[in-house]
Order: sequence, then structure tokens, then C-alpha cells
Amino acid sequence: MRLRSGILAALLLTAAPAVAQECGGDFEAWKQGVAAEAKAAGVGAVGLDALEDATIDPKVLARDRAQGVFSQTFTEFSGRMISAYRLKQGAANLKKYADVFARADQQFGVQPAVIAAFWALETDFGAVQGDFHTLSALVTLSHDCRRPQLFRPQLVPLLELIDRGVLPADVKGAWAGEIGQTQILPTDYLAKGVDGDGDGKVDLRNSVPDVIMTTANKILSRGWKRDQPWIEEVRVPDNMPWDQTGRTNKLPLSQWTAWGVTRPDGSPLGDNGLKAGLALPQGRKGPAFLTYENFDVYLEWNQSFTYALTAATLATRLAGAPPFDPRSPEPGLNADQMKALQTKLEARDHDVGTVDGILGTNTREAIRKEQTRLGLPVDGWPTAELLGKLSSSE
Repeated sequence: MRLRSGILAALLLTAAPAVAQECGGDFEAWKQGVAAEAKAAGVGAVGLDALEDATIDPKVLARDRAQGVFSQTFTEFSGRMISAYRLKQGAANLKKYADVFARADQQFGVQPAVIAAFWALETDFGAVQGDFHTLSALVTLSHDCRRPQLFRPQLVPLLELIDRGVLPADVKGAWAGEIGQTQILPTDYLAKGVDGDGDGKVDLRNSVPDVIMTTANKILSRGWKRDQPWIEEVRVPDNMPWDQTGRTNKLPLSQWTAWGVTRPDGSPLGDNGLKAGLALPQGRKGPAFLTYENFDVYLEWNQSFTYALTAATLATRLAGAPPFDPRSPEPGLNADQMKALQTKLEARDHDVGTVDGILGTNTREAIRKEQTRLGLPVDGWPTAELLGKLSSSE
């Protein structure tokens, strides 16, 4: 029986729009609930038929549970991702589509290099857009109870795009439901899509002008400050108030200067009238970056600090900056040591999220609190010394 044939009874049970069971339970019954909600939102036969054909994809669940890429350090991850190929192709595309990038900058205030960096990292400029059946991927992740709140809001918008003929029912993309050359989620495709080439449709898989303009619109919608900087590499002194560091503690550049922070060549910071935090992705002995308000937008794009800082750094490279200085950070912890550290932090009532061996935002903050308590430099970097002190204090 086609799903839409069973919707009417469900709709008659309530005057309010139907809302699907959030996750779990019988899959076909769960899809009936999604179909009722989609019908109430105006999705017609084409979209509903596509939903009926969607299936659970075990490969998607496997990918969702194996995101080991972000267990790498910033220098490891950025070293892989900021490749000579991406720098060369990025420069070529910035030149080839200069007029479109200029329009995007004029209309949305997002610099060309920022857009190009996302384009590079997400799909190598459209070359690798993903081969997962997008609707089945989102159905799988929405039905699964691990993180349905992230994926469930994307389902009906995707069905709307399919129903309108914007996307085919069998559209393919990334395992987490992103589509097109900069991996846009259905809600943004629907709300932020821009027809950049004037052909009357938004095609984020094949039209570069549409991709550039839509990506700029999405970035602006996340709070981008028009034509302002995002990060700036700096050099930090051997000693300073480390407890003042961190991307969220934004201070005038004059304050960082007073504490001995300089440009990489040792010259004074220029005062641009803005405030910035000081990010130390691998502690006080590793690379250092001022993070302006615009950097927060990168974390809206991807919650991984490592990915966000890599994307921001690639953008600076495409804008003409030299490679950053990795310096000589203290050795970090391996995955098992990180899990042991997170377990000890949890035992001291810190919220580290999941004990997964990954240095996420919650774990960094918990480390900073323990470094403060133990009288260690407060830089949020997990070291053998910190693990040892926590072990000895048990």
C-alpha cells in the first residue's frame, strides 16, 4: 500500500499537523508518521512516493559511529586537508569565477577565499559529492535514536525539494544528508538557495554560480560580519595569562599586544578596532591564532573545532597568507589515554559529553578547569602531566 493512502486516517485523528514519532520503533509505522507530517506541509505524491521507497542504510549508521578523523590533532588534520592540489585548484577557481565571487562578496559580504575554502574541503570543488542515497541516509539517521534531533528537521524539506522537482528522488550526497558542491543540508537548500546563473532554478550539484552564491548566503545567515577577518596567525610569548586564552574570550587587540602577543614575524599587531579570542589548538607551545567573531560562523558550519580551524586556515592561505608555524607543541594523548582522561574528568563532575577519545569543546573546557585547579598553565591541551596529576589525586 502506498504511504499516502494511509495518511488520511492519521490526519483525521487530530486537528493539528501530524508529528512523527521522533525515533525508533517499527520502521514502516514511523515512516507513516513522517508521511503524515510531510502531507500536512504540502508535500505531494512525488515526494511521498520517494519516502515510501527510502530504506535503512547500515553503511550510514556505520559512518555515523566512526568519525575518527577528528581524533587527529589540528596540525595532522590541516596538513592532510590543506593540500597543494586544493591550493592550486582554489587559486585557479578564484580566477576562473572571479566575477561570481565578486558578486557574492558585494551582495553578501563574504570574501571569495572563505567560500572557496569550504568548496575545496567539502567536495574538492565538486569532484566528490558523495554516493549515499540522500533520502535513505536522512531516514536512517532520523529513525536511529543516537542523534535524531540533528537529522529529523531535514526530512520534510528534502521531500519538498523532491516533490517540486528541484532534486530527483534518488539524489546522492554525503552520508549525513548534505547535498551538492559545498554539501548543503535540505533546510538551507530550500531557504538559502540562490539562482546564481539566472536559469530559473537552483542547482547546487552542477551550477558553480549557484553554488558560490548559495554558499555565501548560507555563511551570511549564520552571523558573518561583512568583509571582516576570521582568524589571524600570531606568535605567543613564553609566559602570559593563559587563563585568558580561548576563542570565546574576545579582547581588544591592544590587550593581546600588552601581554606580548605579536604577528608571526614578531612585529606588533595592528589595531583594527575589533576584538578577538586567542585559540591554542595544541596548547601554548603549538600554533596560535586570533579568532574574530567571524570564526564562530565556522563552528556553525561544522561543530568540530579542528575542522573549523582548518577551513579558516585554508581560507587565509587562499587569500594569500603563508603556511602557519606549527611550532613545537607538547605531545598529546592517544585515544586510549584520552578516554582515560575523560573518565577522570567525568569523575570530577565535568561534562565531557561522550567518553570517545576525541578532544571536543566540552573536554577542552573541562581540561582548562582542572588545569586551573592544579596550578598548571591553562591552555586546554591534554598532556601526560595532566593525566598523571589527575591519577595521583584519586
